[in-house]
Amino acid sequence: MIRMTNAQLWVHDQDEALAFYTQRLGMEVRSDVTLPEMGDFRWLTVSPPDQPDIGIVLMAIPGPPVMDADTAEQVRALMGKGFAGTIFLTTDDCQAAYEELKGRGVEFVEQPEERPYGIDAAFRDPSGNNIRLTQVREMAGL
Repeated sequence: MIRMTNAQLWVHDQDEALAFYTQRLGMEVRSDVTLPEMGDFRWLTVSPPDQPDIGIVLMAIPGPPVMDADTAEQVRALMGKGFAGTIFLTTDDCQAAYEELKGRGVEFVEQPEERPYGIDAAFRDPSGNNIRLTQVREMAGL
């Protein structure tokens, strides 16, 4: 059987991303390992407290030979527009989660709004990654 373990987001600053995902979103660190033999490569993952088997990799944009300067700049530009990655979070009460996260300093770009599939809101992390927060409604016929 194949199972999902991690999804990756590019981040400008791993420490800043770590603070945002743990302090503002309430996630927990799953891995934080620096490998000196690989040029101090840092493997950093977080996840919601009740989902320890799935991690969000907060990946620093690498330099050569992994990524050339032009590609790195393209990734940064996409991040700035919110198009380098998206995470979809779900909750039983979007309005309550919205209020809680706002109280922790999360700045939303879309307030909770009724949609055909439920109630949906959006915010971005410090690197510009898009994050959707959704209260999913069971749809007829599905």
